[in-house]
Amino acid sequence: MTITMTKPAAVKPDWERLAQQAGPELAAGAAQADATDAFVGENLKMLKARGFHTAGVPAELGGGGASHAELAQMLRTLARYCGSTALALSMHTHQVAVPAWRWRRTPEAVEGLLRRIVAEELTLVSSGGSDWLDGSCRATPVEGGFRVTGRKAFASGAPDGDLLMTMAVLDAPEGPTVLHLPIPLKAEGVRILDTWRTLGMRGTGSHDLELDGVFVPEAAVAVRRAAGKWHPVMHTVTLIAFPLIYAVYVGLAEAARETALDLAAVRKSSPDVELVIGEMETELAAARLALADMLACAAADEPGAAASNRIMTGRTLVSRSAIRTVEKAMEAAGGAGFYRKTGLERIFRDVQAARYHPLQEKAQSRLAGRVALGLDIDG
Repeated sequence: MTITMTKPAAVKPDWERLAQQAGPELAAGAAQADATDAFVGENLKMLKARGFHTAGVPAELGGGGASHAELAQMLRTLARYCGSTALALSMHTHQVAVPAWRWRRTPEAVEGLLRRIVAEELTLVSSGGSDWLDGSCRATPVEGGFRVTGRKAFASGAPDGDLLMTMAVLDAPEGPTVLHLPIPLKAEGVRILDTWRTLGMRGTGSHDLELDGVFVPEAAVAVRRAAGKWHPVMHTVTLIAFPLIYAVYVGLAEAARETALDLAAVRKSSPDVELVIGEMETELAAARLALADMLACAAADEPGAAASNRIMTGRTLVSRSAIRTVEKAMEAAGGAGFYRKTGLERIFRDVQAARYHPLQEKAQSRLAGRVALGLDIDG
């Protein structure tokens, strides 16, 4: 008789549970990092050692195989312990999630990068906050490629970053053309400027980067697109990246709620406190519903104007309601919420960063208006 041995299936990681386990360790130094403008590098190194940086890489390529929704929940959970750590990780995670999404459709274009993330333990840094549709920095043609010169802002995780996923603008005969390209953070001509002195999210290390004639080979350019115009790649980034980034702000709002309830429990009960807590609950429900719709859109819709409008509308709604949730949490906590030791004050400052990711509210509303009127979104 022949006995066939079957290899047991690998157990898929539970990323939410792993985030909960890591959370107390993240929280331990969060206040100190915030108070001293220190980069949360040790937190991110600890998470990398536990596989969080490769969570979004498909399991077939050696990664953690987390779904888009699982990545969002992971980041949302981490944010309850340290907003800066969660936001910095979200910037790397969405740069992994976008090629992972593409790998299911056109694997040959992105498989090399995904395999490198695992094999070389790469941390990706985004410059999206200083680029978006227009791009920034100048690309000058030279033999074999381009020289990139300029300055990038909001480069979260830069102190420990390996590869900057960025853009540069080429003056082409057909008009300004944005080139999407990777730049090693250790390349000649790259300098991290110690500029990150901010209201909140102080631990993200989102310093400016100075690029001084950095050489990028022609073969490294992944996308060429017209500056200032929506392009399929930007619709894809919108669909995949923003639910992950804004999951962080829902996590912050949830942390504020828990703290406020603890502080309110030791206050004298009154109808006013009950009312404020009810208002907080309502705002948090709105933030959760908006994030759920963003994730549903990412799960079911294809990149395009309609999906980008839906995602960006959700981005504004999450931002508004997360900020209002924290404001109500401060009110419900009373004077105790004003003290740094409770943590609410830091969450209040951190959640303000939700205002500043593209598309900011006025631009998002204009996009929604053009879609509703049936107008060209590039108008």
